[in-house]
Amino acid sequence: MTAQVYDTRICALGEGPLWHPERAELFWFDILGHRLYAKDRHWDFDTFVSAAGWIDADTLLIASARSLLRFTISTGQSVEVCPLEAGNPLTRSNDGRADPWGGFWIGTMGLNGEKGAGTIWRYYKGTLRAVIEDLTITNAICFAPDRSFACYCDTPTQQIMRLPLDPETGWPNGLASVHIDLTGTPHMPDGAVMDADGCLWNAQWGSGRVACYGPDGRYLKSIELPAKQTTCPAFGGADLATLFCTSAAVGLDDNTDAAYPDNGRTFAIATTARGQPEHRVIL
Repeated sequence: MTAQVYDTRICALGEGPLWHPERAELFWFDILGHRLYAKDRHWDFDTFVSAAGWIDADTLLIASARSLLRFTISTGQSVEVCPLEAGNPLTRSNDGRADPWGGFWIGTMGLNGEKGAGTIWRYYKGTLRAVIEDLTITNAICFAPDRSFACYCDTPTQQIMRLPLDPETGWPNGLASVHIDLTGTPHMPDGAVMDADGCLWNAQWGSGRVACYGPDGRYLKSIELPAKQTTCPAFGGADLATLFCTSAAVGLDDNTDAAYPDNGRTFAIATTARGQPEHRVIL
């Protein structure tokens, strides 16, 4: 499996790739650039935007620094659905994904990665409720295909956690446990997605790779990318067998730029896996 450049535009902090199943189109963000991308077009915002779920063929739910937004693709217009830490100017949104029940999970973090400033929230049936608090860099939000658990991580801990969920409502139903433990390795877990077989694919910040782990959390394989700071994967394409991955160019020195010439670009990898269709957000 070899990574190919899907889009040559460089993101300072690429994140949140979303394959829209009804449009057969990839969307992604440059958080620091305040921008939403699709192939051959983009939309600018007046604040940080980081993750999205799809509502219908022309509408996304977008997480911004201060709110969740209902965004109309055809017009580029957005309206607020609900505030998101609106009273805290020191945080912003980060990783997020829709869940199988029609909810939307979104993590926040401090603007400078302040310890314990982050929270993972769930928006469901008109209510935004905190799920996990006292996190630093929220990432790796994804869901098992049998709906039994969610995964998430606090990147500095180097542990991807497994959180049991109520099968009827999708709310947490027990304590989190370690699913994948990367402590003692150089790998920092960033965004993740789970495929139809329950394997977790994790972009690893600073390692220039996406690693795949089995349903039991055991390491299976990794794909090297020509970008050191890989940030988040998503499955898409006609058969959901293409793994897309965003990356970041921020903060790299000249030597790193020379060694990884495609820092900040977005990639596509043909795989033998099959992803789950991204779940619809139900407002």
